[in-house]
Amino acid sequence: MEVLTNLIYLVVGLLIGAVASYFLTRKYFEKQLRENPPVTEKMIRAMFLQMGRKPSEAQIKQVMKSMGQAK
Repeated sequence: MEVLTNLIYLVVGLLIGAVASYFLTRKYFEKQLRENPPVTEKMIRAMFLQMGRKPSEAQIKQVMKSMGQAK
């Protein structure tokens, strides 16, 4: 009987740990996305304008495609 209760405690502990780690990981991931957002087309346009160039839509698409391939 003691083995059964220890097994139940183990399973319950693992479930609680899994649920807690899921929520903590999700919160950490969302925080990282807020602090370091993924690069958007709007950001690429701003970068081109800061360099003194007017980007065409083809250039922006090319940069987005090359960034997608680099990941």
